[in-house]
Amino acid sequence: MKAVVIGASNGGMEAIRTLLLKLQPGFELPVIVVLHIGNNKINAYLSQLSHIINQNVKEAGEKEPIKKNTIYFAPPNYHLQIEPDFTFSLSTDLKINFSRPSIDVLFETAAWTVKDQLIGILLTGSNNDGAKGLYTIKNYGGKTMVENPETAYAKTMPFSAMELFQPDYVLGLEEIAEKIRELCR
Repeated sequence: MKAVVIGASNGGMEAIRTLLLKLQPGFELPVIVVLHIGNNKINAYLSQLSHIINQNVKEAGEKEPIKKNTIYFAPPNYHLQIEPDFTFSLSTDLKINFSRPSIDVLFETAAWTVKDQLIGILLTGSNNDGAKGLYTIKNYGGKTMVENPETAYAKTMPFSAMELFQPDYVLGLEEIAEKIRELCR
């Protein structure tokens, strides 16, 4: 595997924190996250994450090469895309599913670039952003996971993906990290 992409919305800050803590220590793949936060700054959240998981956590930058041992977050109010040369690009194109950053934009561009070496994860959320992108990841041979809607803080996002197609795994938040590790072995 080459990268992990994660999307979350309502309830996502806590879900992402839980998942990243469970992945440590020693997880080396780049993790790229879209968290619906609107125009709100996430510097304090990223700083807190960096301290508790003891890994480089940062906002992705324009034309920045994607590196191992780093957790990247889409900057507020920018779509985050993965380019064919495995760098990031940012855009202020129109909102998708009322969101910028859009999970679909990240997931689709990651699928086109990383293909079958990608793990896509859709967590808690209150809209359907991410379902189409996760489906694209599956169509390009990547592995797909959704948080079990029965235990997610907000069920709509994972349920939307399950209505569209059958993800490879539907797991409780506590089980997702172990499945990621298993797929990377």
